[in-house]
Amino acid sequence: MSREIVRIYRSTRDPGAYLYMAKKNRFEDLPEGLKTIFGRPVVVTDMLLTADKKLARADASKVLAQIAEQGFYLQMPPPKEDYLLDMNKDR
Repeated sequence: MSREIVRIYRSTRDPGAYLYMAKKNRFEDLPEGLKTIFGRPVVVTDMLLTADKKLARADASKVLAQIAEQGFYLQMPPPKEDYLLDMNKDR
């Protein structure tokens, strides 16, 4: 698969987590565990995704491969830097 119209959802439970799915597929058809972890989906956008498309935090060809293989691509937020965790540990 070198191109797909995808719908991108943002998580209500985990800021920075995004879910990419083929637009023709339904969020309701995802595994229950994933839906529970992800929370209520909020549609961000629909777009034509091609393997050479530049994405901010993911490789488009990997996103397309995961969608073809398992029906979705889950993008988790980047790990927090240790110094940020140390700054907030006493709060």
